[in-house]
Amino acid sequence: MSDAPEPARPRSAADSRRAGGRAPGGPRVVLIGPMGVGKSTVGALLAERLGTGYRDTDADIVAAEGREISDIFIEDGEPRFRELERAAVRAAVAEHPGVLALGGGAILDPGTRGLLSGLPVVYLSMDVEEAVRRVGLNTARPLLAVNPRRQWRELMEARRHLYTEAARVVVATDGRTPEEVAQAVLDALEWKDA
Repeated sequence: MSDAPEPARPRSAADSRRAGGRAPGGPRVVLIGPMGVGKSTVGALLAERLGTGYRDTDADIVAAEGREISDIFIEDGEPRFRELERAAVRAAVAEHPGVLALGGGAILDPGTRGLLSGLPVVYLSMDVEEAVRRVGLNTARPLLAVNPRRQWRELMEARRHLYTEAARVVVATDGRTPEEVAQAVLDALEWKDA
């Protein structure tokens, strides 16, 4: 038994709605979406507005491995990275009660999608033109190394339905500032008091 205090739990139906119907111990909100959509920036803003912590599973992997994700892809291959990603997501969902951002490909894993079931998951979406503007054509992202525009479209064709299925709500980020996206997330989740 731990001496650490338990996080406060919602006591009423209204409190539970404001908390996003979060399961005890689960993240308050989980952000999913493609690379470059702004999950990290929006996640930090949401955490600040909600008065909670922020965690990014890609950052967890980098910290644990002591090297960049692009280096893991190059040196160990995508299958090894996906193993590390599954473990990072599993740990973060179990441990983190705040705002959690997942890497763009995390939803490819059926086990990860299962972990997200019932959580307040928000899919941050954007179109290809916005992706090109944000991510750029000269990028260190390993899955966009050759012909980024075409590869981004192909990635989205393979992933869009998974993002949509895993999400409670979808928030478009095109033409919005990170602050506007954060507010749109709160509005979509109907958290009026945050």
